[in-house]
Amino acid sequence: MSHADPVDALHAALASTGYIADAELATCASLAQNLQKPLLLEGEAGVGKTGLAKALAEASGVELIRLQCYEGVDASAALYDWNYPRQLLAARHGSGGDATDATRGLFTEAYLLERPLLRAIRQPSESVLLIDEVDRADEEFEALLLELLSDFQVTVPEIGTLSARHRPRVILTSNGTRELSDALRRRCLYFFLDYPSFEHELSIVQARLPALDPALARQAVRVVQQLREENLSKLPGLAETLDWCAALFALGVTRLDAQPERVRSTLVCLLKTRADRQRLHDTDWDALFADSTGA
Repeated sequence: MSHADPVDALHAALASTGYIADAELATCASLAQNLQKPLLLEGEAGVGKTGLAKALAEASGVELIRLQCYEGVDASAALYDWNYPRQLLAARHGSGGDATDATRGLFTEAYLLERPLLRAIRQPSESVLLIDEVDRADEEFEALLLELLSDFQVTVPEIGTLSARHRPRVILTSNGTRELSDALRRRCLYFFLDYPSFEHELSIVQARLPALDPALARQAVRVVQQLREENLSKLPGLAETLDWCAALFALGVTRLDAQPERVRSTLVCLLKTRADRQRLHDTDWDALFADSTGA
């Protein structure tokens, strides 16, 4: 009796959520799952890094737990904190008014506030943990992650070591704003998610927006692909392609070259900085839309 190929099975499961992964990414995600290793995804914003974590959770029917990283994120925001108001009330209303008795037992699990990392560790069932834009955090935060990603456990000095009940599937994303440490990279499988090819991007648009006219989808993707060849400060990602196609559909556009004035008003979906709009100010958009009808 033959067994289903795990990569094909994962590829199909992701596709059922509207996430179309290429063979290499599906293989990497499958290996991360089978080896129980975190997966580090790097690439420009809007290429589908966060979307993979969401699709994995949806395809598996498990909870997505997300930690959005930022400069200065620390243990109290990422791991745990103490419920100080409840602790204060408990101390004030301690038995017999004895301060020593009142404060005894305040640092227990009853007063522990779970932040995303600890919450993922203590989940009673499987989950997907998304550590989003880890490159925005500092090196001290990376050091905090090492114990979690090595042993999937968290040490709370007042309580002890809390180990994972079910090891979560971990996705880390990075936009490459700073170099991550070797120690963090060693604990992960790695994949660089680039802008999709024309055919791949077209398949994603058609999967996510099945009601969109196929000819219009091809035109739109061709324009986006050409814009990525321009010297823009913020290249349109897959997310922008999908937003633009949705906008075209909402406005009833059937062909880019048939309604160029209306289409030009939708470029707000693609050009996200003033500098880029000025850089393309003299572009012959009508000609570009007409050229997009080519085979």
